[in-house]
Amino acid sequence: MINREDMLELTRRMTPARTSFTRIAGCYLDGDGEIDGTFNLHFLKLSPQEKTHNLAIAKAIPFAETNENLKEYQFSKEAEGSGSMWQMLRGLNTCGLKNDALMETFYELVAEQYETDEPYAIMVFHDIYDIPVKAADKERLGESEEVFQYLICAICPLEGEYEPGRPECGFLFPSFRDRSGDPHRVAIFHRDKDHPHREIEKLLLTV
Repeated sequence: MINREDMLELTRRMTPARTSFTRIAGCYLDGDGEIDGTFNLHFLKLSPQEKTHNLAIAKAIPFAETNENLKEYQFSKEAEGSGSMWQMLRGLNTCGLKNDALMETFYELVAEQYETDEPYAIMVFHDIYDIPVKAADKERLGESEEVFQYLICAICPLEGEYEPGRPECGFLFPSFRDRSGDPHRVAIFHRDKDHPHREIEKLLLTV
């Protein structure tokens, strides 16, 4: 189960003034799932308007209704094997999205699985959160307790030419549990919980 307070701790920082996002990368795809362009940018170099728009997209994943629209799943030992999606996500997280070849492979794997007839975007955000120590009364202390490095992926329909709308689905990896990263779990988001994109769960969790 996801603790709502863990997610709120992440989303409170998703403002232009407080964000520590390092990069944003992604691609645009046509209705046939063919890549129509890619981008890979330093997040803090975006304009204020671009930061605000993209932070809203990223925030929609962890801010979703916990254990309803956003659910946590554990990777099996088999799903963490060599050549797995889990291994790829670990690699993307470690390199901070700076490996373009790895990003391209990720986009292609998502496109192979994702089911839609409409143009859409795959957007990936990288963040490094220096988790502050909290005292018994929950007041923040100065020193850092842990550095949580993570990815948010959002799959968004295009509302215009190269204009991503609200995320349809996505995920947070690694999961954030008890104010700490858990690399053996992933939180998966579906905007419509009654009609989820099960293919995303299959892509992430199966061998």
